Order: sequence, then structure tokens, then C-alpha cells
Amino acid sequence: MTFKNVENITSSRGNKIANQFIITTNKGQFFKSYDSIIAFKPNDPMQPIELDCIKWNYSRTTSKYRNLFLNCDTKDIKQMNNDGDLIFTNLN
Repeated sequence: MTFKNVENITSSRGNKIANQFIITTNKGQFFKSYDSIIAFKPNDPMQPIELDCIKWNYSRTTSKYRNLFLNCDTKDIKQMNNDGDLIFTNLN
């Protein structure tokens, strides 16, 4: 995997958020909160989104920025998992 870029998540007001990162690679994008990888969105739309099975819903802050990264909410995530569009796995 080739790392291309690391940037802070930007809030809806345009502010860079400390400790919340998007890591872009040749395979897709990761969302990192503090020291934990929370989610992975692959470039290939046929592959499911991956969420860390332990840290995916760790705190309100993590959930808020995970939702911003994935453009959905916790209810949507549960539905995506039921539909097979998302899997829970160990990302850390």
C-alpha cells in the first residue's frame, strides 16, 4: 500500500479538526481518530467499507467524525452492515 496524503478532517464550518485524520492511499481512504484507525473506504466500489470492530463507536467525538467521513449515521451503518455493504474487522 502506498501512502499519498494525510490531512485533518475539516468541519462543516471549514475548520481543521485536531486528532481526526483522513489518510489517503492507493487502495482508498482511512479515517484515524487519535491513535486508532476507525474506518476504511476502498477505492473499489465493489469492496465493502471496513469499520474497526472495537473502536468504530468508541465515543461521541469518534462517531461524529466517522459519520462525517462516511457521510452517514449510526443507523445507516447498521443497515449497511445488514446489506453487506460494510464489514466489521480489526483495523488496529
